[in-house]
Amino acid sequence: MTVRRRSNFPLGLLALRTAAAWGVALLLFFPLGWLFLTAFKTELQAIAVPPLFVFTPTLENFHEVQERSDYLLYAKNSVITSVLSTVLGLMLAAPAAYAMAFFKGKYTKDILMWMLSTKMMPAVGALVPIYVLAQKSHLLDTQLALIIVFALSNLPIMVWMLYSHFKDIPHEILEAARMDGATLWQEVRLVLLPLGMGGLASTGLLCLVLSWNEAFWSLNLSAAKAGTLATLIASYSSPEGLFWAKLSAASLMAIAPIVVFGWFSQKQLVQGLTFGAVK
Repeated sequence: MTVRRRSNFPLGLLALRTAAAWGVALLLFFPLGWLFLTAFKTELQAIAVPPLFVFTPTLENFHEVQERSDYLLYAKNSVITSVLSTVLGLMLAAPAAYAMAFFKGKYTKDILMWMLSTKMMPAVGALVPIYVLAQKSHLLDTQLALIIVFALSNLPIMVWMLYSHFKDIPHEILEAARMDGATLWQEVRLVLLPLGMGGLASTGLLCLVLSWNEAFWSLNLSAAKAGTLATLIASYSSPEGLFWAKLSAASLMAIAPIVVFGWFSQKQLVQGLTFGAVK
């Protein structure tokens, strides 16, 4: 005999929660959906009142973005700066997190809190000294300047995330490796890296997304030569006004790669965002 389990929630409450969840999802998706629609409109259709929901789509905006701005150049700069800044950040953050997790000192917590507090400072507060340093070093409008700045701006987050992951690795495993005669490099390569690969991957993925989306430093330290996709989008703002259709097309082309990337790596991104939240 089959016994049906009665739901703990009344059907009315369940329907209300479902409707609320769909409402929130549609509210969050609406800007992206409207951006997608506008990218396939003409400029007149984009500013039409009331807004047009039924229209004949056109690819003219995408052709103009490529012909006017060389989308592939900006996309290449975004890929290079985001990937290399993430690699550089991990190379700096991993040893720091390792030292703080396994060789805690009296001021380890204070240093971590100080590092995290630097993210609370507005970026514009450091603009003038960083701009002068880049200018004196002849690094303005170069990929190297953006790589260094992106890596350093994400470094506190990287250290905190890796520290949260490393400190959950049992210290006894590393002590056993040392007792077996493992050197520091062997301990890191054969023990720490395999156990910490999940934390390294999720940290790298998150900071890759943050570097890709970084706009402030891209707009102030680069131009046509080393500009990222954020610079491309900003170029469609002019004294005459905003070209909504072309701006939407450029924005869609800028976010499409990272949206696809984030979709396929969402599990690792969520894992990285929730490190240390639940123990």
